[in-house]
Amino acid sequence: QAKECNGVKVPIDTSKPNPNEVEFDNLYLDMNGIIHPCTHPEDKPAPKNEDEMMVAIFEYIDRIFNIVRPRRLLYMAIDGVAPRAKMNQQRSRRFRASKEGMEAAEEKQKIRQEILAKGGFLPPEEVKERFDSNCITPGTEFMDNLAKCLRYYIADRLNSDPGWKNLTVILSDASAPGEGEHKIMDYIRRQRAQPNHDPNTHHCLCGADADLIMLGLATHEPNFTIIREEFKPNKPKPCALCNQMGHEVKDCQGLPREKQGKHDQFADTLPVAEQEFIFIRLCVLREYLERELTMASLPFTFDFERSVDDWVFMCFFVGNDFLPHLPSLEIREGAIDRLVNIYKNVVHKTGGYLTESGFVNLQRVQMIMLAVGEVEDSIFKKRKDDDDNFKRRQKEKRKRLKRDQPAFIPGGQFSPQALGNRSSPQAICNPRQAAFEMRMHERHNSTTSASPNTSLTPDGSPALGGGGIKRKAEDSDSEPEPEDNIRLWETGWKQRYYKNKFDVDASDEKFRRKVVQSYVEGLCWVLRYYYQGCASWNWYYPFHYAPFASDFEGIADMPSDFEKGSKPFKPLEQLMGVFPAASGNFLPPTWRKLMTDPESSIIDFYPEDFAIDLNGKKYAWQGVALLPFVDERRLRAALEEVYPDLTPEESRRNSLGGDVLFVGKHHPLCDFIVEQYKTKNTEAVDIPPELCHGIQGKLSLNDNAVLPDQVVESPVPMLRDLTQNSAVSISFKDPQFAEDFVFKATVLPGAKKPAPVLKPGDWEKTNNDGRPWRPQLGFNRDRKPVHLDQSAFRTLGHTMLRDRGMPGMYPNAVPIGAYGSPYARPLLGGQQQIPKLLSNLRPQESWRGPTPLFQQAPQRSAGAAPLLAWNRMLQSPNQFQPAQYQGMGPMGYPQRPEDRMDRGRQVGTP
Repeated sequence: QAKECNGVKVPIDTSKPNPNEVEFDNLYLDMNGIIHPCTHPEDKPAPKNEDEMMVAIFEYIDRIFNIVRPRRLLYMAIDGVAPRAKMNQQRSRRFRASKEGMEAAEEKQKIRQEILAKGGFLPPEEVKERFDSNCITPGTEFMDNLAKCLRYYIADRLNSDPGWKNLTVILSDASAPGEGEHKIMDYIRRQRAQPNHDPNTHHCLCGADADLIMLGLATHEPNFTIIREEFKPNKPKPCALCNQMGHEVKDCQGLPREKQGKHDQFADTLPVAEQEFIFIRLCVLREYLERELTMASLPFTFDFERSVDDWVFMCFFVGNDFLPHLPSLEIREGAIDRLVNIYKNVVHKTGGYLTESGFVNLQRVQMIMLAVGEVEDSIFKKRKDDDDNFKRRQKEKRKRLKRDQPAFIPGGQFSPQALGNRSSPQAICNPRQAAFEMRMHERHNSTTSASPNTSLTPDGSPALGGGGIKRKAEDSDSEPEPEDNIRLWETGWKQRYYKNKFDVDASDEKFRRKVVQSYVEGLCWVLRYYYQGCASWNWYYPFHYAPFASDFEGIADMPSDFEKGSKPFKPLEQLMGVFPAASGNFLPPTWRKLMTDPESSIIDFYPEDFAIDLNGKKYAWQGVALLPFVDERRLRAALEEVYPDLTPEESRRNSLGGDVLFVGKHHPLCDFIVEQYKTKNTEAVDIPPELCHGIQGKLSLNDNAVLPDQVVESPVPMLRDLTQNSAVSISFKDPQFAEDFVFKATVLPGAKKPAPVLKPGDWEKTNNDGRPWRPQLGFNRDRKPVHLDQSAFRTLGHTMLRDRGMPGMYPNAVPIGAYGSPYARPLLGGQQQIPKLLSNLRPQESWRGPTPLFQQAPQRSAGAAPLLAWNRMLQSPNQFQPAQYQGMGPMGYPQRPEDRMDRGRQVGTP
């Protein structure tokens, strides 16, 4: 992380070796996983405007880049227009988000009025425009502005950051069709098929989606790592009404906040902690899968790579973005383990693997699915038993807690303190008044909590013979259970399921076969999508629910081919297909009218309200949104009438674009690209692979190119224009292949298998000189563990207190001293002050030599201006630290001159 020196943030030199002791070649950013948390974060205050959002996105990318430090390629992919199969899920998410946002606002307003009517205290309502996250969809002005901002960011970094010196940067913005992660996978597949590709390239993909794990395995690259945010559940959130911690909106009482301590104004502010990240090493997951999937005595040769492909395919049954999961397979019930066990039992009969390079053998899949179907009935019964047992345990737990609850717990100053609390207890103030308040509070509680069966006399004492409201049964459930009409655990579950979910009889064999055929088509489409690219932009699963595994009979002869030559929707067409009417403000006025006008021919696509079927789940977000499917022909026919109303700017946003490649002036490819612009070559040319780390593709001139010695205007007002630009950009297209070309799902020749990490199964048997197994932490097995020697412990013993009111671990506290700190030893005559040796100790850097320059205290000389550590760095000969950094804006960006006048004066003050 960047250090601060005298108020100036010192950028990290990412050209230095990676502190994680691993060097990555390529970094791929699935940008939508970055855009959403930066624009509407859950754990910190939201940005005030779009400019702050863009700066937050830049900071996030910098943070990832500082960790990964790629040496060859940075690929940024924003979701473009998605295949029709994905648009159904996008439509469901956006309609839900709109509905839930409106319901939350109405509920908040209702509770607010109730609290104020009772005389409660609430802070004044903040007038703030709600950010509609639905604008993070291709075709909107927000996404168009984001692409401009990222082009500026890339140019700035190529000009000024030493870690970007030899980097190739590819930006695939929202105008390029395809989901972000699949554009990345398509790039990797096409580069792997080139003769100049390095089979030992170390890939790192940033994103939080679980399907990235499957996509990474599907590449069969030996060195593939995923970086993602570390998930920390149950983060505290303030109440949206009173901004106090400890309760939700529905439990808000409108009580004024009590002052607690001297610095009480900070008590309810959200702790802004730096987001932490974790690496998922797919080479280690491959080791686990090899242990799990290796089978002996097969009638065919065991091939681990093929078995990994089968495992990825089986995970699709548990759930994916394009198909609903089978009713009998729930991931939390161990469905993946169940499928693997069935697979290992049945694979001896199948005569081979289920898949090959993204193509499915349906005859073998049928054998697996029918084996699952045989145990479906027992799965449903076990699910019911487990659910009943869980409810019983929860009920017993509630009873036990109620029984064991103490009769009285003192509050306020006398409230119990947790053992080991590092803050010292405060002195009791006015104990008589505090005791009186507690006594009155307890009397009030005991009165109001009297049994509902007893009525109260006017003086507040319970009456003896009053007949009040009947008390709720002690053992009744507090939460109402959603009604389950299917009852999968009872006989006749299949008939009830098809009647309730599809409104047909289970005896309608023709309809059931139609559902199964659509689902089988979906399985083939998804696997092809993961391994070969989009087989059809138009295909989608036309039902809200999945069939049963036992229905997969006779699927071997079902067709699984898709129409060729299909084209993606245009961006504004996709917006019409996925947006609710409430988000129509992102569309042109006449297009928006089609969503709201009662006379519109497609008004039925935009219901104001819709049902959510919980489908056996507990929470609404787990349920199925019962939205009508969009008829593509009707939609296009309606849009033909309003297409002439588009402005030139809207027509530009409605067109499909492509990828853009950026390099800096020191990159070997820079002169080649500049020459293309000088000669005004209108034909696409091949990239010379020797100039670009083996990357291949076609380059063509870009109309809005970043060019050397031309000003790059800043789209963010708080950041200044780049007047001394030396970066260059050009349109890039991946290598093209015939439509029927098959990318082989194998490990490439020459690829080196990473060193094993798991403990060998025969470790104890082979003795190993009696050495215990030492698990590997991090990427490097030979990483030196951090330790402190005896002298360091003695220093800690003298500088940290345990017994004198300060928290600490070490004894031998020294007396209160005379210099600097009240916990330091006084100086003797002529004795120099002991430096704080451990103030900047970081475990991974503690054995790496002297303290870095920007961590050292600034040295002053008599009568001279102070020489800041940052200025000393600027005086060192380094062409990548230009003078423009002396006026730095937020997170290291050059500020406009008028924005930095006051800031510069503050930084220069001694």
